[in-house]
Amino acid sequence: MKTILLLATLSLSTAAFAQTSPDKPDQPTKPYNVLFIAVDDLNDWIGCFGGNSQAITPNLDRLAKEQAMVMNKAYCASTVCCPSRSAILTGKRPSTTGIYGNTQDLKKAPKAKDVVTLPQYFAKNGYHTLSTGKIFHKHPTSEGMDEGQWAFQEFAEGGGRNKGMLWEESPSSALGEKSEEKADEKGQEKGEEKEVAKWGACKASVEETKDYVACQWAADQLKRDFDGKPFFMALGISKPHLPWFVPQQFFDLYPLETIKPVEIFRDDLDDIVDANGKRLFKSSIGSFDAIDKANMHRQAQRAYLANISYVDHCLGLLFDALKKSQHADNTVLMLWGDHGWHLGEKTKYGKTDLWEESDRMPFMVRVPGMTPADFQCDGVVNLLDMYPTLVELCGLPPNAENEGRSFVPLLKDPKRVWNHPTLTTYQFSNHSLTDGRYRYTWYGGKANGAEELYDHSTDPLEHKNLAANPESKEIMAKFKALLPAHNEPDSPTNKDDKKAMRKAGKKKGAE
Repeated sequence: MKTILLLATLSLSTAAFAQTSPDKPDQPTKPYNVLFIAVDDLNDWIGCFGGNSQAITPNLDRLAKEQAMVMNKAYCASTVCCPSRSAILTGKRPSTTGIYGNTQDLKKAPKAKDVVTLPQYFAKNGYHTLSTGKIFHKHPTSEGMDEGQWAFQEFAEGGGRNKGMLWEESPSSALGEKSEEKADEKGQEKGEEKEVAKWGACKASVEETKDYVACQWAADQLKRDFDGKPFFMALGISKPHLPWFVPQQFFDLYPLETIKPVEIFRDDLDDIVDANGKRLFKSSIGSFDAIDKANMHRQAQRAYLANISYVDHCLGLLFDALKKSQHADNTVLMLWGDHGWHLGEKTKYGKTDLWEESDRMPFMVRVPGMTPADFQCDGVVNLLDMYPTLVELCGLPPNAENEGRSFVPLLKDPKRVWNHPTLTTYQFSNHSLTDGRYRYTWYGGKANGAEELYDHSTDPLEHKNLAANPESKEIMAKFKALLPAHNEPDSPTNKDDKKAMRKAGKKKGAE
């Protein structure tokens, strides 16, 4: 794996001390390090999150059991990779930056390009910052692929590969269609990249694959002392993003005949209508139609489970290394999926849109000496809140630009009431708010103010839209008052051709 050392031009100050001695609380010991782990397209199909009882995730479950707290009600700022990650890393909402889709590069967005990102802020305040894998959303440029290298003092280019396939399948091939892209085209919306549903077993050993190589790199960094500086290390895991290609051993964990597929409610979208009573959504979204026609729900869901178990295996290497390292007692860990993912719910496969399965994702937090292990916290938080929370935990000066709010008080007292409604946005002027019980959604861009309301105390899977009920008006009015007062127009679309760059060999570590 090739490591690039980037010259930091930011001014440095001494990192504040975040830990104190329990015997002498007024005397500092060591500042916190930060281990910041992003997992692409990860939903709650993890044992400790309970999203699917079939999931085999021993390392993540052990982390929750022994070290980290599960944030059971964590939500993303947007349900697409680029706007979600851009919000996390700038500390600003999509409605502020105008970054709503995957083709909008934050470095070209007028309201985001000059914002000091999370890793840059830590570098300014005395931390050594380093990264590998997908943290920022990747964008092609005339100089090559922009992976956010500029935001870190040290960046390791990805390694690992699949080395060909033992087997693969897809609904389009099962249906005899000539173009695999055809299966997913009708489910794509503005600002998304085309994703084709396909899965299979690669020929590479686990140790040769992309995410294992990335985790090995991160584990190796924990042997360093960073010249006495605290570190901010960001690790991006690529799976379970499509295509679902992992070694055979992870498919073997899930014999096809044992898979219990998600229950599908085929009329689930009928009660989501505009002011004229017209349905907002077609009966199938993303790859659902192709998977349904090919009768491959069981195969697709097995593949997603296999990919999650692969991710769990790779991360186990890193968790073990942290536990044995010199940094074990003073490293904050935050592990997050960038948004949720549907696997048949609401007749949908994929991300996007504004339902619970899209908006909610796994989030685990470990703060030595603060967070309890083996605890499910029901405080409502947003991934946007990570920026100010990490700043406060590490004793850095607050960044007044942050639009999230620190949840350090919740980490100190996980049983406290923490249910201020949190915002998720998908595309221009479409927003959803949840306070942990109700989810309210307003389609200002898609349908001129159409609404949804769900009561999770009686309907956690959001099957019954209560927006038309007269008794819902007061509840919805309270949520509506919290919608953004301003919705920034779409930032410029990146016109560079990512496919052409791949063909030219400029993209490293491709699937």
